[in-house]
Amino acid sequence: MNRLLAALQQERPLQIAGAVNAYAALLAQDAGFRALYLSGSGVASACFGLPDLALTTLSEVAAETRRITAATALPLLVDVDTGFGDGLGIARMVRELTRAGAAGVHLEDQVADKRCGHRPGKELVSGAEMEQRIAAAAAAARGGDGGSLLLMARTDALAAEGLEGAVERARAYAAAGADAIFLEAARELREYARVSAAVAVPVLANMTEFGVSPLFTLAQLRDHGVAMVLYPLTAFRAMSHAAQRVYRALRADGAQHAVLDALQPRREMYRVLNYEAYERRMDALLRRRRTEARE
Repeated sequence: MNRLLAALQQERPLQIAGAVNAYAALLAQDAGFRALYLSGSGVASACFGLPDLALTTLSEVAAETRRITAATALPLLVDVDTGFGDGLGIARMVRELTRAGAAGVHLEDQVADKRCGHRPGKELVSGAEMEQRIAAAAAAARGGDGGSLLLMARTDALAAEGLEGAVERARAYAAAGADAIFLEAARELREYARVSAAVAVPVLANMTEFGVSPLFTLAQLRDHGVAMVLYPLTAFRAMSHAAQRVYRALRADGAQHAVLDALQPRREMYRVLNYEAYERRMDALLRRRRTEARE
């Protein structure tokens, strides 16, 4: 069984924590999360200092995926924007992300020159074109290239076509081979309930901050049929806000005293990294080398 769906059997709604790098993934794991997410916006912002405007490549996203999956066995859902191409390009994306260790990917129905799902001016491809994207991904995954990769279809149709348009697209995407539906930029709980009732696959709610979606609670989303709840950049925003405070204090004060409360203690970082276990292995290796050298 796919690892994300297995986690969903343990926890419903499944809380999925955004992690912009391997250490953030370890922190989320330490907090008890059962699934992780790599945001396209997070890769662009955190790794390249770029806005979320389809400016990163498949190779760059795959590289970040590999770093996270090397650090933790938790299932990772990866944002692949519009798929990095059509047809053969989407099939290659499935192969590369599977090899990188992703448990799932989500494709969206915006045009290739896409933008953040909570920004104005989004343009969608036709439902038929998005179905072709899903079919290409499903063919690669089911044909052996994707193993048990979960294919999630994201629709941004609420902004352009309203609720019934989103419902129609969600049904069509599930029929085309999507294993789950990502309903982006919902404003009301009834929208999640309507889409969840219309499809036989799990529906994901994106609880990103400072966008158009209210920050509904886990209980509210559960009561309206949501199966997965995503927090894509919550920790990254907190890290960035703390970093701004620290950099400004260092510049202004010339010392860290005013911001020590914002810093993770060294011992806590060592605990998360299991640092001392690595150190013991290194010491044992050095002792063995010394013994061999004397002999």
